[in-house]
Amino acid sequence: MAEELQRLHKRIMACRICVEQPLGAPLPHAPRPVFQASPTARILIAGQAPGVRVHASGRPFTDPSGVRLRAWLGMSEETFYDAARVAIVPMGLCFPGQNDKGADLPPRKECAPAWRARIMAALPSVRLVLAVGQHAQRWHMGEVCRPTLTETVRHWRAGLRQCEPPVIPMPHPSWRNNAWLKRNPWFEAEVLPEARRRIAALLRGENADDVTER
Repeated sequence: MAEELQRLHKRIMACRICVEQPLGAPLPHAPRPVFQASPTARILIAGQAPGVRVHASGRPFTDPSGVRLRAWLGMSEETFYDAARVAIVPMGLCFPGQNDKGADLPPRKECAPAWRARIMAALPSVRLVLAVGQHAQRWHMGEVCRPTLTETVRHWRAGLRQCEPPVIPMPHPSWRNNAWLKRNPWFEAEVLPEARRRIAALLRGENADDVTER
C-alpha cells in the first residue's frame, strides 16, 4: 500500500488537468498540489483547497487558519504534520486562485473526480474524517449532508453514526467565519470537545468510540 500511495503521489504531483483539460477557465498559474498522506494515518483532515500562503509554502495549513485549526483539534504542530498519523488532503489539491474581492475561489471541479476516490483507497487506516467546509462534507457525507453548512455541522452526530469512516463536519477556521462562530457558540462548546476526544484516542492507538460521550 505504501508503494501504491507513492506512485499515486508522483502522478498527482505531475497532474495538469486543470490547465490542459479544464472545466471552465484554466488554472491561472502553474499547478502545485499540496497534501500529506500515509497508509498508516488514522485521521484525515479534508479541507477545501490550498490558499495563497499554502501555495507558496507547499505545506498544508501554513497560515492563520492552520493555527486556529490546530487549536480547535488540540494538536501540536509536530503531530499535525506527522503524515504517518494525520493525512491532510483538500478537495482541490491546488490553489484555485482568487476572485476580484480577494477571496479564494472554490476548489477546481476537475480535481476531486480525478483523484479523490483513488487517494481514499490508498488510506485504509483512516478512522475519522474532519470535513472542513461544504465541499468536503458533500463528498464524505453524501446523503447525510444537509442543505447548508450550519445545518450539517449542527447535526454533526449523524456523521459519526451514519458515515464510514465516521465524519465530523466543521466550518473553515478562516477569520471570515468569525461571525458564524459567534452566532453558533454550540460548535466550540459541543463539537470540538468530541473531536478532541476522538483525535486523542486515535493518536494513542485506541478505538475512538471508547471515549465518545453518548
